[in-house]
Amino acid sequence: MKALIALAAFSLGAPSVGAQPCGGPFDAFLDGIRDEAIGNGHSEQVVDRFLEHAAHDPNVIRADRAQGIFQIPFIEFSGRLISQHRLHHGSENARKWAHVFDHIEREHGVSRGVLLAFWGFETDFGVVQGDFNTVNSLVTLAHDCRRPELFRPQVLAAVELFERGGLDPVNTTGAWAGEIGMVQMLPEDILLNGVDGDGDGKVDLKGSPADALVSGARMLVNLGWRRNQPWMQEVRMPERFDWFETGFENWKPASDWVAAGVRPRSGRLAAPDLEAAILLPQGRNGPAFMIYPNFNVFLEWNKSFVYVITAAHFAMRLEGAPVYDAGEPGTALDEGQVKALQERLEARGHDVGGIDGILGAKTRSAVQKEQVRLGLPADAWPTLELLDRL
Repeated sequence: MKALIALAAFSLGAPSVGAQPCGGPFDAFLDGIRDEAIGNGHSEQVVDRFLEHAAHDPNVIRADRAQGIFQIPFIEFSGRLISQHRLHHGSENARKWAHVFDHIEREHGVSRGVLLAFWGFETDFGVVQGDFNTVNSLVTLAHDCRRPELFRPQVLAAVELFERGGLDPVNTTGAWAGEIGMVQMLPEDILLNGVDGDGDGKVDLKGSPADALVSGARMLVNLGWRRNQPWMQEVRMPERFDWFETGFENWKPASDWVAAGVRPRSGRLAAPDLEAAILLPQGRNGPAFMIYPNFNVFLEWNKSFVYVITAAHFAMRLEGAPVYDAGEPGTALDEGQVKALQERLEARGHDVGGIDGILGAKTRSAVQKEQVRLGLPADAWPTLELLDRL
């Protein structure tokens, strides 16, 4: 099989007229997928073979609805994910695959710690890749009306991947959300970024660490990774500070933050001339991080704030950084309290991204604005006092 690399001309095309976007009888939905795939240029025989055994999987829906781990605050979340087991195996894999990481850093400018972090978090370095049938996962999530705009194109990309010999509709398995391989890539990403990293003439993201890592690096570059630039470092904040300056919405040269009293916790400022922002995942009394533009690429890989900042810190740890200073942040609101907070923020006209009990970027931004209005320290960390005053 030829390597699937940088298919710039690849296009899913527009949905066919009358195509059912989601919901309704599952067989009718599959008929709509069939018509759209044929309309995109695939033969009836190819599409019929791809869909022959496709089935709705209720376990996928249960997994999609059971993501409570993202409601855990950063300190607890990172403590669970960054285990000694993962740190040890990260170091072992860094040594074992040093030649691959050397190639990636030379050719793509992506630091090994970043790829090791995703490899470790996504599949425990390839050990746990998931046993959900990939086609069933994708068609189930495309049929479900929660995020069809994400998963319907992935079904159509999977048809393309199948026709190119890169997916077996019956035997290919992976995560419940349809990702495949050691760094968990969706079919569209495999088509655009899949690389034969070990030179054996095929792209094997499940069995070849070289293929998976080089493909992951190419994906990060195509998502906007800036060559050989930092992504995050821990900092110490001055006692007197305008906390409303922190957060995703306020970027300025890193040297300006230093002029305002921000200092690296250890070592030197990573990139004084780069634009940077300050994140306080658990408020002004908890850990503090300076983020650089490459941090935004982490958010393209995964939209969860707590996952991304944990992955970014794990990547730093794998490259020798110390454990962050946890400080003494206030008590976190529980799921019900965060939902109540989101309801009250929405009632005041803020977009919090849905009532889900997760303190994501939109909820944090709304919290900051309300903290300013109420004369509270605007550090984006919601407290019971804020909840009560709202």
